[in-house]
Amino acid sequence: MEPQPMTMLLEAAALAMPRRLDPTDLMVETPGLVCLVGPNGSGKTSLLHALAGIGSPLGSVRIDGKDARRAGPAERRRLFAYLPANRDIAWPLTVRDVAGLGLGDYARAVDEALTTLELSAFADRRVDRLSTGERSRVLLARALAARPKLLLLDEPIANLDPLWQLRLMDILKAEAASGRAAIVALHDLDLAARYADRLIVMKNGQIIADGHPRALVAGPVIPAVFGIEHSEAGWSPAPHRTA
Repeated sequence: MEPQPMTMLLEAAALAMPRRLDPTDLMVETPGLVCLVGPNGSGKTSLLHALAGIGSPLGSVRIDGKDARRAGPAERRRLFAYLPANRDIAWPLTVRDVAGLGLGDYARAVDEALTTLELSAFADRRVDRLSTGERSRVLLARALAARPKLLLLDEPIANLDPLWQLRLMDILKAEAASGRAAIVALHDLDLAARYADRLIVMKNGQIIADGHPRALVAGPVIPAVFGIEHSEAGWSPAPHRTA
């Protein structure tokens, strides 16, 4: 018997958002952590929106062989979870209720996610009485509790203190190792180089580089895109060059 071909985790074709994201093809064949980097306005959020079907994007998206746009709510939750950059959830709901929103009978998965993000002690507290960083972790718990094939996370370390930034990246790395793919928009180049299995660099609504994180961070792409360069002292503005 011939081996069955592996289902591609993500296949996006001619994905575009008018005036924000040029037509883009993106494939993720294996589980792993993919980091999107680029200057403000480069298209990272637009790409995540397009993948999640937000804002009437053009093109097609298939996740685990399924058309993500045609899937019903339950199937969509199985296929992907999206974490927006705006996490202002001043709702009079408990942490457990928010983490389980729309998930149906997922009590065990919600409890596991709250434990992973060290929120169990706050499970019955209202989210509008938590700090900004704690509210961010609640929404991350909701994304993990759904146990989707693909995580789409927009700046997940924003509002987190340095310890929790590292803890969260460790969690995402573990999720990827367990068979899940994650596409994560980041501004921190050092964390992207340290944790990503694959780095995608964006500028002006286009993917301009895609490859091994450390090679890209050490090469000419980052100075050209961000106007910074790396040395033993860390990142610093690159000197202006004249023709």
